[in-house]
Parts: sequence; structure tokens; C-alpha cells
Amino acid sequence: MIYRTIEIPIKGLFNEQECLWFLSRGYDDCLYRVYPDRVRRAFQSGTEQMLVDIYPLPDRLVVNWLTAEPSEQGEDHIRDFLNGWFDLEIELEVFYQKLSFYPELAYMTTQFRGLRFMGMPDLFEAFAWSIIGQQINLPFAYKIKRRLVEHYGSLIDYQGDRHYLFPSPESVAGASINDLKVMQLSGRKIEYLMTMASEITDHKLSKKILYALPDFAGRLKYLTSLRGIGQWTANYVLMKSLKERSSIPHGDAGLLNTLLRHHIITDKNDGAAIEELFRGFSGWESYLVFYLWRSLAPDPNSQ
Repeated sequence: MIYRTIEIPIKGLFNEQECLWFLSRGYDDCLYRVYPDRVRRAFQSGTEQMLVDIYPLPDRLVVNWLTAEPSEQGEDHIRDFLNGWFDLEIELEVFYQKLSFYPELAYMTTQFRGLRFMGMPDLFEAFAWSIIGQQINLPFAYKIKRRLVEHYGSLIDYQGDRHYLFPSPESVAGASINDLKVMQLSGRKIEYLMTMASEITDHKLSKKILYALPDFAGRLKYLTSLRGIGQWTANYVLMKSLKERSSIPHGDAGLLNTLLRHHIITDKNDGAAIEELFRGFSGWESYLVFYLWRSLAPDPNSQ
């Protein structure tokens, strides 16, 4: 049964299959399920829990509520979340014009055409994921994420399937250290994860606080002043959760590898060449990073 349906318009170019493929990529994400034509995800707004199917179409998202009629606040929450998740309001043409000036990168304007920056609107989830994934491979990181979510997250049971919500910062701030160790989180990662959970729980850190800072440099400085948050983590969170267009996670192994592959740099210490490249993408740096990361994965159309 469908309780409510809404349509959310999308500006400009949008490749629904590329975005669905990126959400899956063969990894076992426990927060949503990707089908050939849609993605299913659970949401929470205050005490209201909702399960929806999201159908990406070339010019809009169609959202069907599966569990109950949403409140006005619940509907607004999902609209805002999907705008941040799929980056619905960006115009990609300007970015593609910049890419076209670089022979090594121009192919992206056709091969990845319509791919939006897939964000992570929940600030705590973005911090947790950046901490979990440090210095381990992605399949293992997804396993640890699933353990954390299934132990501390809430869930919606629908037609015999469990659909999880990411744990609240409150639940992780009060977590058992021994339980987190059993999940194969290192002692340092546990410390950083619980610190960020406490910062958010104690209202010392939020999107509102970060947006109130005057500029990107101020937000970066604020985050890196927190224990356990270095330049890479701060840039990653800002680009994924706050959609900071100028974020560059310098030192990222995947980014360096793809810059080598595209012959942008000759070795991983070629900082001057990296700076020169990103100067040409002012205001679109995070999009360039995202497309370079995308280039590391196989073309889904060739499989």
C-alpha cells in the first residue's frame, strides 16, 4: 500500500541509472536498498519513522511512502534530505565546461554525464563513516558500519524485512567500549567516534553551527580544532554533508591514484600540479574529486 506520493523536480542534467549504480557499487550498505528502478530507505524526523521508495527519473524524484501518511514536518524532512543526498539543485553544465578544457578529463562529460554528487546529509553519519573508513578497505568498512548500525540503530520492519536507521549520536555517545571493540573498531577510532557523538549530543557541533561560520575556511578551522579531526576528515565531512564545493580531501589515496592514472601528476608528492589543476575548478573542487573517485570504478555499462 502507498500512503502518499510526491514529486521533487530536478534542475538540469540528471542520469538516474548512474546515480543508482553509484549508490550500490556492489557494496553492502545497510541504510538503503537499491533496486533497478528505485532505492528504498528508512527515515526519522523527530519521533516519526518513515519508509519510502524513491524513483529517480530524468527530471524528478518520485517518492512513495510505504508505512504511513507523513506529517508535514516528516515530508519536509525527506524533501530536504533528498535534495542533499542527490544534489538536486545544481546545474552541471558549468562544471562540464570546465572539464572540457582538460583533454585527460573531457571524457567525463559524456561517460558520467548527469551524475550528481551523492552526499551524506546526516552530519553524524558523515563523521562516523569518515572515521570508520580510515586506513581500511571499503568492503571491511561497510561490514563495520553494518555492525554499528544493527547494534545501535533503530529499525522499521516492513513485510518481513528490516530497514535500519543510522544510530543517533546519543546512542553512540553512551555506547559500550567493549561492544565497539568487538565490532573491530580500533581504540583510537572508538575514541574519535564517541568524541564526535558527544560533541553533537552536547550541542557543541551541528550543521547550524557550521553554517553560521563566515566561510569555508572558518568551517575547516573549526572542525580541525576538534580532537581526532584532521584535514582529510574535515574536508570529507564538509563536502559530503554540507556540500562545500571547495573541499579537497588532500592526501586521499584514491584521489592520488586517479590523478596518476590521468597523468595529471607524475608522483604522489607533486603538490604543485595538484594545486594547478584545482585552480581551474574554483567553486567545483569537490565535484572534480567526486568524478575522479567515480573514474576509479568500472563502467557499469560494460559489465
